[in-house]
Amino acid sequence: MASLQDIRHRIRSVKSTKQITSAMNMVATSRLRHAKEAAIANRPYADKVMQVVQEIAASAGSDFSHPLLEKHPDGKKLILLVTADKGLAGAYSSNACKAAEALAGTKEDVRMLIVGRKGVVHFKNRGYAIEQSYIGISERPVFEHARQIARDLITRFKTGEIREVQMVYTKFISAISCEPQVVQLLPFQADAAASGEVHAEYIYEPDAASVLSALLPQYLYTTVYAALLQSAASELSSRMNAMSNATDNAEELMGKLDLYYNKVRQAGITNEITEIVGGAEALK
Repeated sequence: MASLQDIRHRIRSVKSTKQITSAMNMVATSRLRHAKEAAIANRPYADKVMQVVQEIAASAGSDFSHPLLEKHPDGKKLILLVTADKGLAGAYSSNACKAAEALAGTKEDVRMLIVGRKGVVHFKNRGYAIEQSYIGISERPVFEHARQIARDLITRFKTGEIREVQMVYTKFISAISCEPQVVQLLPFQADAAASGEVHAEYIYEPDAASVLSALLPQYLYTTVYAALLQSAASELSSRMNAMSNATDNAEELMGKLDLYYNKVRQAGITNEITEIVGGAEALK
């Protein structure tokens, strides 16, 4: 049976852990509000850009050529993975890593471009080739980060060393729900439904091909930025839920330890009384 001092030390340790998890929960909750607002505000714009680009691609015709539409059969597959820089966010990063690993296939045929320290550690330990990593931007991404990442992807794709670029990020659904998503970024592919019927009529100046040529890089910037915002909100919601559960578990454990402490203390008092009574009886 543990001594009273050991139990008190354990109670203090759990109480200290609870204070930390509670503080992290409040910080994540505060940051989640801003990240959620940014992700929700950006979603209509990102969806509209995708719709417009799809419709312009349908209008440009099959004869239109662009470096971002070319296929490079001899190149490698590149996966852009968005994870967290820090832990204590539940299964957020591990779920994204599992989705990317399932998509990767053989290690020799894939290259990784990773946002977040957790993803870098995961794939480096498994022997994957990491072309580039972006650390320190997972919680608070800005558009310039997305532009830098997208330009890196475009440069690598234009050289022909990459045959396709897939992006794995975590879509924010609600404060208690998020799920990994896979999006093909390059080569750009027009939606079959959009190519069959154009839902909006645009006047192109000078022509649809020129407009599409200018919009394709912007489309990539917007898509990557939307993914970064969605992942940031997902990371913070996962951390908020994980820290809330940890705080609740600490409270429950403290209650059990308090009960155990009282039992041990009562048992000690009972033993002392028994010894006193036994000694008094022996003196008679």
